[in-house]
Amino acid sequence: MPQVKVVDMNGKEVSSIDLNDAVFGITPNEAVMHDAVVNYLANRRQGTQSTLTRTEVSGGGKKPWRQKGTGHARQGSTRAPQWRHGGVALGPKPRDYSYTLNKKVKRLALKSALSTKVIEENVIVLDAIKLDDYKTKAVAAMLSAIGAGKKALIVLDTVDKTVIKSAANLTGVTTTQVNTLNVYDILNHDSLIMVKNAAEKIGEVYA
Repeated sequence: MPQVKVVDMNGKEVSSIDLNDAVFGITPNEAVMHDAVVNYLANRRQGTQSTLTRTEVSGGGKKPWRQKGTGHARQGSTRAPQWRHGGVALGPKPRDYSYTLNKKVKRLALKSALSTKVIEENVIVLDAIKLDDYKTKAVAAMLSAIGAGKKALIVLDTVDKTVIKSAANLTGVTTTQVNTLNVYDILNHDSLIMVKNAAEKIGEVYA
C-alpha cells in the first residue's frame, strides 16, 4: 500500500496517509491510458470545420465553352474542384467526433494514471487548503513551498471558489474535484496535488 507524507501549506510534514492500493498501487496500463486520452481529446473537438462543395460555391452556372471543337478539355462548370475559386472535393464537413469508452476501461485508465504519478513520486497530499480571501500570491507561495512542478493539478474534495479563483491566474495550474477528475489532466501535469479528504474519497469511489 503506497504511503505518502501529508504536508501543510508551508511544506512541513504533519502526518502520513496510506493510499488505497487498488487505486494508487496497480501496474499502469499504458494502452488504456492512451485510449482514454484520445477519447477525451476527441470529445472536446467542436467539429465545426466546413468547406464549400461545387454545389455551394457561387457562380459557375454557364458552361465555359462548347463541348467539342475548341481543343480544350471538356468542362461543364468553372466551379469544379480543378478550377480556381472552384469547390473543394471531399473536404471536411461539420461532424461529431465524440464517442464513449467502456466504463471498465475508463476506470482502469484513471487508476493507471494515478498509479503512474505515485510511481514517479509526483503525488503531494495536503492536509487542507485554507484561504481567507482571493489571493493568487497565497496559492503561488504554497505551490513553491511544497515543491510543485511548473504544471500542477490541484484536486479538491468539494467546490471551493476561493481556491479555484485564486489559482485561476497561475499559468499551468488547474483545479478540479474528485467527480471531475480525468486521465488527461492527471498525465498532462507535472504534479498531482490532492487535499487529504480528496485522496481518501478517490480511494473510496474508484476502488
